[in-house]
Amino acid sequence: MKTLQQQIASAESKLARLRTKKKASDTRVKIVVGAVVAKAALESPQAAAKLAALLRERVTRDLDVKELQPLLSDLDEKAAQDG
Repeated sequence: MKTLQQQIASAESKLARLRTKKKASDTRVKIVVGAVVAKAALESPQAAAKLAALLRERVTRDLDVKELQPLLSDLDEKAAQDG
């Protein structure tokens, strides 16, 4: 039979694995949602303009802004087709 300390260690290990699994699941959901939103925005000038504005407003880290530049360019191009 495991000691109380061993049982605690085992439970903590299981909890850590479950937290890692949850984080991976949350990340996957964000990726899927982001891909769907970006694709939909690139199909509609109005949606493209809204998404570009939202990204410019909410994304502030320099590295993230740099990574988004190609998408922002595509969104701006699609938004310019309106009108």
